This record gives sequence, C-alpha cells and structure tokens, in this order.
Amino acid sequence: MNVRRLIPTAAVTAVTFLGLGTLSACAGDSAAAGNTDKFDVVASFYPMAFLAERIGGEHVNVTSLTQPGQEPHDLEISAQQTAQLQESDAALFLKGLQPAVDEAIGQAELKTKIDAAALTSLRTLGDDHGHDDEHGDDHGHGDEHADDHGHEHEGGKDPHVWLDPVKYAEVAEGVGAAFAEADPDHAADYRKNTEALVAELGDLDGRFEAGLKNRSTDVFITTHSAFGYLADRYGLTEEAINGLGPESEPSGARVKELERTAKADGVTTVFYETLVSDRTAKTLATDAGLKTDVLDPLEGITDASRGDDYFQVMDANLAALQKALGAK
Repeated sequence: MNVRRLIPTAAVTAVTFLGLGTLSACAGDSAAAGNTDKFDVVASFYPMAFLAERIGGEHVNVTSLTQPGQEPHDLEISAQQTAQLQESDAALFLKGLQPAVDEAIGQAELKTKIDAAALTSLRTLGDDHGHDDEHGDDHGHGDEHADDHGHEHEGGKDPHVWLDPVKYAEVAEGVGAAFAEADPDHAADYRKNTEALVAELGDLDGRFEAGLKNRSTDVFITTHSAFGYLADRYGLTEEAINGLGPESEPSGARVKELERTAKADGVTTVFYETLVSDRTAKTLATDAGLKTDVLDPLEGITDASRGDDYFQVMDANLAALQKALGAK
C-alpha cells in the first residue's frame, strides 16, 4: 500500500515565527545545544529527533530534550535546557504528549516552531480500540482525557502518530517542508531526504500490511494505550491495561475484563514496553495463563530496545505482533 503524500501546507501553519518570552523551568538533566554552524534543531523526544536527523542530514545539528531511557511523559525542562533552547534555530515537538515541552517551546524566543501534531489528522480519544472513555476512571484519566501524571492531551487527541507508518510519513512531509522554508539554502537536500524517508515508510507500511494477513485474532493487549493508530491502520483491536499513562494502576474490574477478553478472542500474549515497569503486564499474564512479550512504543531507544533505530524496532514490533496474533 502506498503512503499518501501530503501537500505540505500544514507545515506552513505549524511553523510559528513569534517569540513569546522566557520560561522559568523545572529541574532536568538533559541539555539542548545551539549556536553551531549548522541548522540547530531541538527535538522533544526520539520520534521527532529521528525525523530531524533523517530529513536534515549533514545540514542539521539535532539534540533531544528527552534522554535515552527517560520516560517522555514524565519530562521536566531544566533551566539549562530552557536557556539553550533559545539559542537554537528550530524546535520540533508533538503537542499534547509532553506538557512541560509544550510550555517551554511555547514561551521560547524561537523563530521556527514545528508542531508535528498539526501536520496530520489526530484520532480522538474514545474512538480507540483500547476503550479509554469506557474505562477512564480505571485508567487514571476521566472526561478531561488526563493521564496518570495529570497531563491533559490536547483536545482529547491521541498523540502517538509515529506508530502508524502512514501517519508518520505525513508528518515527515510537513517537517521537510518546514525545514526547507526555515533554511532555504539547503531546501533541495531536505526535499530529497524527505522523499527517501517517505519511501522507506511506505515500504514499512507494506511489510505490516502483508505480514499481518491471515492472522488468528485481531486483538492484542498492551500496557498502555499507545497503539491505537497502528491498530486502526491494520484492522486490529488494542486492549490497553492502562490509558495513555503507562504507569497507572488498572482496577480489579479492568483486569477481570481483560482476562475475559483474552479467553473470548484467543489472545495469547500481554505486551509490555522497555521504558516502564513490566510488573502489571506480567501479573495479568500469569493470572490469565498468557505469555508476555515486548511491543515497543518507540518513545526512546536504549540498550534494551530491539533495534538501533525506528525502522529496526518497528520491524521487531511486527515480528512480535505476527507471533502473538498467529499470522501466517
């Protein structure tokens, strides 16, 4: 299946040329770097840094506000990061995922601010297969769509667009257009790199489409509700133990419901992830007589990741889904 190409008008609306003052920041350890001889881009977390590096190539200096192994939902911005953010040429972030980042970038005196959430359409929470609205109280968020850290996701939207290769390609198109506008001397290279990345994402989409055919079940259970876009793209049903917050505790009623779902739908596996505790997933799996495996939401790459970059980890996710769903 071919990835749909976006006309990059969304990138124009997502790039803001306005300084909004400064921010007194909270504590944090990582630091963004600016004032180099390249186009300096601050990325909010790994999926944004990956896009910036692949699209920018040799012309960009990319730093991430979220360090490897750090759970991005918990990120707080340090005073050092805030000061160095001001020295960069552009910020690339995903509004609604990291409130501290949204605030810091919103108030930074940066000429170019690229909101990836504005570059594609977002799914509304409650339309997802994890049934967040039905189990809002169980999952630590209610009608405001706040996760267990108290974060309200923008407009009740699901921010995990990078886990759908087609959506991620749409974002890549917009980022490429924004880089070309902000750094016109290298616009041709940015466009060329974007086209190459979009083609790779199209190939990845094709691997998922083909690899998930002839499966025994459509249902998979995850630690938190990160895979709604992926489930929608390939006709699957995600049942999340928690909501958008990966470390909230499910109610006993939710656990019992998942046990019944697993039995009724032939679920074999409870998936956990690398950046948060696997305790809840393994407890559910033990109680329900199920296996466990990793399904990585790719919020960061560490030594525990099943791959060194986005594509390798996504291919590992595909293999894990194929095994769990009985795809042949």
